Amino acid sequence: MPLLINEPVERMEKPYARRWWALGVLCLSLLIAVMANTALTVAAPDMTMDLGLSSSDLQWVIDAYTVPYAALMLLLGAIGDKYSRRGALVLGLLVMCGGAAAGSLVDSAAAVIAVRAVMGVGAALIMPATLSLLASTFPRAERAKAITIWAATSGIAIAAGPLIAGALLRDNGWHSTFLINIPVAAVAIIGAFVLVPPSKAAQHGRIDYVGGLLSVVWVGSLIFMIIDGPHFGWGARAIGAAVVAAVGLVLFVIWELRHPRPVLDVRKFAGRAFAGSNLAVALFFLAVFGAFYYLTQHLQFVLAYDPLETGVRMLPLAGAVFVGSAVTGILAPRIGGKIMVVAGLVGGTVALALLTQIDGASTYGDFVAPLIILGLALGFAVSPCTDVIMGAFPESELGVGGAVNDTSLELGGSLGIAVLGSVLASSYSSHLTDAAQGTKLPPEALETAKDSVGAGNGVAQAIAEQARGLTEKAAHASSPEQAAQLKAQAEQLTHGAVQMKDAVGSAFSDAVAHTSLVGAVLLGVGAVVVALVLPGRRSGAEGATGSAEPEAAEAAAPVAERADAVR
Repeated sequence: MPLLINEPVERMEKPYARRWWALGVLCLSLLIAVMANTALTVAAPDMTMDLGLSSSDLQWVIDAYTVPYAALMLLLGAIGDKYSRRGALVLGLLVMCGGAAAGSLVDSAAAVIAVRAVMGVGAALIMPATLSLLASTFPRAERAKAITIWAATSGIAIAAGPLIAGALLRDNGWHSTFLINIPVAAVAIIGAFVLVPPSKAAQHGRIDYVGGLLSVVWVGSLIFMIIDGPHFGWGARAIGAAVVAAVGLVLFVIWELRHPRPVLDVRKFAGRAFAGSNLAVALFFLAVFGAFYYLTQHLQFVLAYDPLETGVRMLPLAGAVFVGSAVTGILAPRIGGKIMVVAGLVGGTVALALLTQIDGASTYGDFVAPLIILGLALGFAVSPCTDVIMGAFPESELGVGGAVNDTSLELGGSLGIAVLGSVLASSYSSHLTDAAQGTKLPPEALETAKDSVGAGNGVAQAIAEQARGLTEKAAHASSPEQAAQLKAQAEQLTHGAVQMKDAVGSAFSDAVAHTSLVGAVLLGVGAVVVALVLPGRRSGAEGATGSAEPEAAEAAAPVAERADAVR
């Protein structure tokens, strides 16, 4: 067998012999794309202090990755289908490398935001390529198992990002969280040429660039609105984005319905299996990303764990995802994917409900059970949905199928961070106002502390530093009376700093409980809706196959298979 694999998988008479090794490369590429986002959560405090980021700056440092990532996937997935899925994967990894290298050199908020946007473009190339290459490389009998491993990797990456970033931040600055992507991406690039066979659509007409660009406009505007509105107010910018998203979506649907070879056949959403699976993915990642957003902050700012300790304490989630995915691989063929999906959504609801018990006296032990249940639920729900979504597309549109799955994931994740993050911020501010009443804190300092839990801890730390300064002055006072006066002031400030820190921790803990309640209600209602939408075996097969028009003969068999999996 040659060192470099150049024979297209479509020309192979037998299943590709090294397909499981190829899956390892695809999962490694997936890890890079997901961890590039989740690793930043534990690097954010160091980055904020070093660059002097405002709350607005930090929000866009995190979300600049998401906007191009979600907006470009559909168009780039279609381009990969036509020209080269492996080429799209390698190009995405190269873009990620370039962005990571630039990120290690920047020293301003604007530059970090720009670098994150570039890395988001790389992720938009990588994510649909991993799923389309998986689907084209594995025979149908093994595809569900491969997708289960892919989905488990996605869940594990959510928890692995903070762990790896935390280990790097022990002895290095936040720039190291960018640099770590370069060697990993280099290994993935080499692995792609050695182990992943080339693949592209056997027959693919002219790309529907108009539809693709309309998808960029409406998805990008929608994500921008989701990020900007809740965090920065519903001003002209957010409302304008909402209008553009609505108009763009309407034009996209009209264009796609009329186009003979649309970039995405929107009629697929009339099928209950397809629509229900996309809804389930979006809902679940709304809960997971939202919870991850505030749990990492609680571990760092309230329980005072450093980045590495925070990453280690998220490991129960990663381990549970692996176990849940393994259980799904065994049970789904026997009892049906629909039961696993609904069980996952119910499990996620239970996990969030348990987090409503968090208060200022809670320890890490109170988080272990919710993390494990959330991880198991993630393992149960995601892979059956992804299998159905990918099965709804013919071989010539596997990149588009991967893009649809990942866009649902990103829309849900963005909504989770925006909606639950907005609830968290509002609840924290309100609870801190009540909790800080006895601290005699100046109004301007209280307003600063209400901006975020990190800002609140910063105010408490500033008060403690003032107390230490007065203590030092007392040691060099010119008279005993002056020394006693300074010591009394220092003791008063020290007591105030402790009160402030306790008030911040209590307010944020109460906000976590309140936000978890909102998340549990949303996911619980979503679980009921998904249970009603996902079809039984017979109706699922009919509903799924009924939506394919131009390539019905090619698409009907795989769609029916996937619909049966979610019976």
